[in-house]
Amino acid sequence: MYIVVDERQCVTAEYVAGFGHEGVASQGVQSQDFGSWLDRSRAGDLAAVKGFLLGACEDRTGHTATIRRRSQAPIIALSETRSLQNTLDLLTAGIDDVVRKPVHVREILARAEAIRRRMHRGEARIMAPQRAESLTVHFDGRDPEIDGDSLMLPRRERHILEYLARNRGRWLTKTQIFDAIYRDGGCDVEESVVEGHISKLRKKLRGRLGRDPIEAKRMVGYTFVG
Repeated sequence: MYIVVDERQCVTAEYVAGFGHEGVASQGVQSQDFGSWLDRSRAGDLAAVKGFLLGACEDRTGHTATIRRRSQAPIIALSETRSLQNTLDLLTAGIDDVVRKPVHVREILARAEAIRRRMHRGEARIMAPQRAESLTVHFDGRDPEIDGDSLMLPRRERHILEYLARNRGRWLTKTQIFDAIYRDGGCDVEESVVEGHISKLRKKLRGRLGRDPIEAKRMVGYTFVG
Protein backbone atom coordinates (compact mmCIF):
# COMPACT_ATOMS: atom_id res chain seq x y z
CA MET A 1 0.00 0.00 0.00
CA TYR A 2 1.28 3.45 -0.98
CA ILE A 3 -0.14 6.69 0.37
CA VAL A 4 -0.23 9.67 -2.02
CA VAL A 5 -0.51 13.07 -0.33
CA ASP A 6 -1.23 16.25 -2.29
CA GLU A 7 -3.42 19.31 -1.90
CA ARG A 8 -4.89 18.67 -5.37
CA GLN A 9 -7.32 15.80 -5.70
CA CYS A 10 -6.59 15.45 -9.41
CA VAL A 11 -2.92 14.66 -8.61
CA THR A 12 -3.72 12.04 -5.98
CA ALA A 13 -6.23 10.44 -8.38
CA GLU A 14 -3.62 10.38 -11.16
CA TYR A 15 -1.03 8.55 -9.07
CA VAL A 16 -3.53 6.19 -7.48
CA ALA A 17 -4.56 5.18 -11.01
CA GLY A 18 -0.90 4.74 -11.95
CA PHE A 19 -0.25 2.45 -8.99
CA GLY A 20 -3.38 0.54 -9.90
CA HIS A 21 -2.09 -0.07 -13.44
CA GLU A 22 1.00 -1.64 -11.87
CA GLY A 23 -1.13 -3.87 -9.63
CA VAL A 24 -0.12 -2.01 -6.47
CA ALA A 25 -2.64 -0.85 -3.87
CA SER A 26 -2.61 2.85 -2.99
CA GLN A 27 -4.71 5.55 -1.41
CA GLY A 28 -4.89 9.26 -2.05
CA VAL A 29 -5.15 11.68 0.88
CA GLN A 30 -5.49 15.43 0.49
CA SER A 31 -2.80 17.37 2.30
CA GLN A 32 -5.16 19.22 4.63
CA ASP A 33 -6.66 15.91 5.78
CA PHE A 34 -3.41 13.99 6.16
CA GLY A 35 -2.74 14.75 9.83
CA SER A 36 -6.15 13.55 10.96
CA TRP A 37 -5.91 10.53 8.62
CA LEU A 38 -2.61 9.52 10.21
CA ASP A 39 -4.01 9.97 13.72
CA ARG A 40 -6.95 7.67 12.91
CA SER A 41 -4.79 4.96 11.35
CA ARG A 42 -4.11 1.85 13.40
CA ALA A 43 -0.56 0.56 13.87
CA GLY A 44 -1.35 -2.59 11.89
CA ASP A 45 -2.65 -0.55 8.96
CA LEU A 46 0.42 1.70 8.94
CA ALA A 47 2.68 -1.36 9.02
CA ALA A 48 1.24 -2.33 5.63
CA VAL A 49 2.25 1.01 4.07
CA LYS A 50 5.27 0.51 1.81
CA GLY A 51 5.82 4.18 1.03
CA PHE A 52 4.53 7.74 1.21
CA LEU A 53 4.50 9.99 -1.87
CA LEU A 54 4.34 13.67 -0.93
CA GLY A 55 3.32 16.08 -3.65
CA ALA A 56 2.31 19.72 -3.27
CA CYS A 57 1.73 20.35 0.43
CA GLU A 58 1.94 23.50 2.52
CA ASP A 59 4.01 21.72 5.17
CA ARG A 60 5.92 18.75 3.77
CA THR A 61 8.48 19.09 6.54
CA GLY A 62 5.74 18.80 9.17
CA HIS A 63 4.15 15.85 7.36
CA THR A 64 7.54 14.11 7.28
CA ALA A 65 8.02 14.50 11.03
CA THR A 66 4.49 13.24 11.65
CA ILE A 67 5.04 10.18 9.46
CA ARG A 68 8.33 9.32 11.17
CA ARG A 69 6.64 9.21 14.56
CA ARG A 70 4.37 6.42 13.29
CA SER A 71 6.16 4.68 10.41
CA GLN A 72 9.59 3.88 8.96
CA ALA A 73 8.25 3.47 5.40
CA PRO A 74 10.15 5.36 2.64
CA ILE A 75 9.06 8.96 2.06
CA ILE A 76 9.46 10.27 -1.49
CA ALA A 77 8.77 13.89 -2.40
CA LEU A 78 7.61 15.05 -5.82
CA SER A 79 9.24 18.23 -7.07
CA GLU A 80 7.71 20.32 -9.83
CA THR A 81 10.67 22.68 -10.23
CA ARG A 82 14.41 22.19 -10.57
CA SER A 83 15.78 23.68 -7.36
CA LEU A 84 18.88 22.45 -5.60
CA GLN A 85 18.02 24.35 -2.42
CA ASN A 86 14.52 22.89 -2.32
CA THR A 87 15.90 19.37 -2.77
CA LEU A 88 18.48 19.90 -0.02
CA ASP A 89 15.83 21.29 2.33
CA LEU A 90 13.58 18.27 1.78
CA LEU A 91 16.39 15.76 2.32
CA THR A 92 17.52 17.60 5.45
CA ALA A 93 13.93 17.42 6.75
CA GLY A 94 14.10 13.61 6.64
CA ILE A 95 12.57 12.82 3.26
CA ASP A 96 14.32 9.80 1.76
CA ASP A 97 14.30 10.79 -1.91
CA VAL A 98 13.19 13.64 -4.17
CA VAL A 99 12.06 13.06 -7.76
CA ARG A 100 11.06 15.61 -10.34
CA LYS A 101 7.75 15.37 -12.14
CA PRO A 102 6.81 13.89 -14.48
CA VAL A 103 7.88 10.52 -13.10
CA HIS A 104 6.49 7.07 -13.87
CA VAL A 105 5.02 5.06 -11.01
CA ARG A 106 7.45 2.25 -11.82
CA GLU A 107 10.37 4.53 -11.00
CA ILE A 108 8.74 5.47 -7.70
CA LEU A 109 8.31 1.78 -6.84
CA ALA A 110 11.93 1.05 -7.73
CA ARG A 111 13.22 3.97 -5.65
CA ALA A 112 11.09 2.97 -2.65
CA GLU A 113 12.35 -0.62 -2.86
CA ALA A 114 15.96 0.60 -3.03
CA ILE A 115 15.39 2.68 0.11
CA ARG A 116 13.91 -0.32 1.94
CA ARG A 117 16.88 -2.49 0.95
CA ARG A 118 19.32 0.08 2.31
CA MET A 119 17.34 0.39 5.54
CA HIS A 120 17.22 -3.40 5.92
CA ARG A 121 20.97 -3.77 5.34
CA GLY A 122 21.63 -0.98 7.81
CA GLU A 123 19.54 -2.70 10.47
CA ALA A 124 21.44 -5.93 9.91
CA ARG A 125 24.81 -4.18 10.27
CA ILE A 126 24.06 -2.34 13.50
CA MET A 127 22.21 -5.11 15.32
CA ALA A 128 24.46 -7.16 17.57
CA PRO A 129 23.48 -10.81 18.11
CA GLN A 130 20.73 -11.19 20.68
CA ARG A 131 21.27 -13.82 23.35
CA ALA A 132 18.45 -15.21 25.44
CA GLU A 133 19.77 -17.89 27.75
CA SER A 134 20.91 -20.66 25.38
CA LEU A 135 19.44 -19.06 22.20
CA THR A 136 21.48 -16.63 20.08
CA VAL A 137 19.83 -14.82 17.16
CA HIS A 138 22.13 -13.34 14.52
CA PHE A 139 21.26 -10.56 12.07
CA ASP A 140 23.91 -11.17 9.43
CA GLY A 141 22.36 -14.10 7.54
CA ARG A 142 23.54 -16.85 9.88
CA ASP A 143 21.14 -19.35 11.41
CA PRO A 144 20.38 -18.97 15.12
CA GLU A 145 22.42 -20.96 17.61
CA ILE A 146 21.30 -22.98 20.61
CA ASP A 147 24.07 -23.70 23.08
CA GLY A 148 26.54 -22.86 20.32
CA ASP A 149 25.04 -25.28 17.76
CA SER A 150 23.31 -23.92 14.65
CA LEU A 151 19.58 -24.45 14.20
CA MET A 152 19.09 -24.57 10.44
CA LEU A 153 15.96 -22.73 9.38
CA PRO A 154 14.33 -21.95 6.03
CA ARG A 155 14.94 -18.36 4.95
CA ARG A 156 11.43 -17.09 5.79
CA GLU A 157 11.43 -18.65 9.26
CA ARG A 158 14.88 -17.22 9.98
CA HIS A 159 13.79 -13.76 8.85
CA ILE A 160 10.68 -13.95 11.04
CA LEU A 161 12.78 -14.93 14.06
CA GLU A 162 15.21 -12.07 13.37
CA TYR A 163 12.35 -9.57 13.01
CA LEU A 164 10.72 -10.71 16.24
CA ALA A 165 14.04 -10.64 18.11
CA ARG A 166 14.83 -7.18 16.72
CA ASN A 167 11.54 -6.01 18.25
CA ARG A 168 11.92 -8.03 21.45
CA GLY A 169 9.16 -7.38 23.97
CA ARG A 170 6.94 -5.64 21.41
CA TRP A 171 3.70 -7.20 20.18
CA LEU A 172 3.67 -7.46 16.38
CA THR A 173 0.61 -8.09 14.26
CA LYS A 174 0.44 -10.63 11.48
CA THR A 175 0.26 -7.72 9.02
CA GLN A 176 3.45 -6.16 10.39
CA ILE A 177 5.34 -9.45 10.15
CA PHE A 178 4.04 -10.16 6.66
CA ASP A 179 5.07 -6.72 5.43
CA ALA A 180 8.55 -7.05 6.95
CA ILE A 181 9.23 -10.52 5.54
CA TYR A 182 7.60 -10.12 2.14
CA ARG A 183 8.75 -6.51 1.79
CA ASP A 184 9.62 -6.84 -1.91
CA GLY A 185 5.91 -6.96 -2.78
CA GLY A 186 6.63 -9.27 -5.69
CA CYS A 187 5.07 -12.44 -4.33
CA ASP A 188 1.49 -13.59 -4.68
CA VAL A 189 0.81 -15.00 -1.21
CA GLU A 190 -1.73 -14.29 1.51
CA GLU A 191 -0.98 -12.95 5.00
CA SER A 192 -2.11 -16.27 6.46
CA VAL A 193 1.22 -17.78 5.35
CA VAL A 194 2.77 -16.03 8.37
CA GLU A 195 0.81 -18.26 10.77
CA GLY A 196 2.20 -21.39 9.12
CA HIS A 197 5.78 -20.12 9.23
CA ILE A 198 5.55 -19.14 12.88
CA SER A 199 3.89 -22.41 13.87
CA LYS A 200 6.77 -24.39 12.33
CA LEU A 201 9.35 -22.03 13.82
CA ARG A 202 7.92 -22.31 17.35
CA LYS A 203 7.80 -26.11 17.10
CA LYS A 204 11.49 -26.27 16.15
CA LEU A 205 12.50 -23.87 18.90
CA ARG A 206 10.48 -25.77 21.53
CA GLY A 207 12.04 -29.03 20.41
CA ARG A 208 15.57 -27.73 20.95
CA LEU A 209 15.04 -25.33 23.85
CA GLY A 210 12.36 -27.16 25.81
CA ARG A 211 10.40 -23.91 25.96
CA ASP A 212 8.76 -21.43 23.60
CA PRO A 213 10.57 -18.07 23.18
CA ILE A 214 7.67 -16.71 21.10
CA GLU A 215 4.33 -15.84 22.69
CA ALA A 216 1.11 -15.54 20.72
CA LYS A 217 -2.17 -13.83 21.60
CA ARG A 218 -5.32 -14.17 19.57
CA MET A 219 -6.31 -10.88 17.90
CA VAL A 220 -3.06 -9.28 19.11
CA GLY A 221 -0.11 -10.97 17.45
CA TYR A 222 3.29 -12.32 18.44
CA THR A 223 6.17 -11.25 20.63
CA PHE A 224 9.69 -12.57 21.26
CA VAL A 225 10.31 -13.08 24.95
CA GLY A 226 13.62 -14.92 24.62
